Amino acid sequence: MDLNLLRVLDALLQENSVTRAAERLGTSPAAVSRTLARLRRTVGDPLLVRAGQGLVPTPRAAELREEVGALLRGCENVLRPGAGFDAVHLQRSFTVQATDLLLVGLAGSLTERIHAEAPQVDVVFLPEAVEGGPGLRQGWVDVELGVLGHLDPEIRTRPLTRMPLVGIARGGHPLFDGPIDARRFAAADHIGISRLGKRLGPIDSALAELGLRRRTAVVVPSHTSAMMLARDTDLVALSLAGWLPDTIEAMGLRTFPVPLDLEPLDLGMAWHPRNSADPGHRWFREHLAAAVLAPAHRQIQGRSDGVCETITE
Repeated sequence: MDLNLLRVLDALLQENSVTRAAERLGTSPAAVSRTLARLRRTVGDPLLVRAGQGLVPTPRAAELREEVGALLRGCENVLRPGAGFDAVHLQRSFTVQATDLLLVGLAGSLTERIHAEAPQVDVVFLPEAVEGGPGLRQGWVDVELGVLGHLDPEIRTRPLTRMPLVGIARGGHPLFDGPIDARRFAAADHIGISRLGKRLGPIDSALAELGLRRRTAVVVPSHTSAMMLARDTDLVALSLAGWLPDTIEAMGLRTFPVPLDLEPLDLGMAWHPRNSADPGHRWFREHLAAAVLAPAHRQIQGRSDGVCETITE
C-alpha cells in the first residue's frame, strides 16, 4: 500500500477541494486529480463528487475521514524518533552490570523511580563478572555502571560523578584512638576487594611512594563481604565517601579519610549504540543516572557536571 495515497486522501477529505489539497501537499492540482482517480479505483467509491462549484464527500468518504487521519498519525509516531513513548505502558526488563556497593546504594531508589512511572518494568542486576566482558556488545547487558574501562570502541558512555575513597573500620578500632596518618594506616591489617583475587592496587602504589607497605590479610570478591568482615574484626576496608551512610552507621562502622594522595574514582555508565535512540532505553538511563547522582549530589562535593549525556564514539 502506497502511504502517499493516504496523505492525499486525508488532504482531500479535510479540504473538499483538489486545489486546496494540492496547496496543502505542496504539489499541483493535476497530480492530486490523478491520485484521486487512483483512490476511487482502489476504494471502489467516488469519494468526492461535484456539488455546484465545489466537491462534497460521499457517505463512504465521511466514514473514512477520521480513520485515515488516525492511520497517518500512527505512521508518524512510528517514524518520529521517540514519539509516542509512554512509560506507563512499558513492559520490559533492563539489565545493569554493577558492583555490589553501587547496587546496594541505588537499587531501592531506582526501583521507586521507575515503578512510579512504569510499574511493569523490571531491573536485573548482574555482578562485574569479567572486566571488559562482551555483555554490552552481545546484548545481555543494557547498561554497565561503575568505573569504566576496557570497553569496546563503539560503546557510548556518560560520566556521572567523582567519588573519593575512604577507609572503613569498626567503631572501636584502635585506629580511631589518634590521628590517622599514612604510617598508622599502613600498619593496620587490610581487606582487599577484588573479583580476581588481586592483592595490590593504587593504595599500595601510593604507600610505596612514601616508603611504606601494608599487609592485605584477606582478599574478598565484594564490598558487602568486606564491610561485614570489617564489622567483626580489626581489619580495615575501603568504601566510597558518603555512600551508604545509614548502613555504615547501623553496622557499627566508621569511615575516615585515606591519608594518601589518591585520585577520586570516576563513575559513569556505558551502553551499546544500538540502544542510544531507543526511547525506553533512554528513559531507563536517565532514571539510573538520577539514582546515582541523587545521593552523590547530597554528600559529595566536586561531582562532575554530568547532567547531559556525553557521547564518546
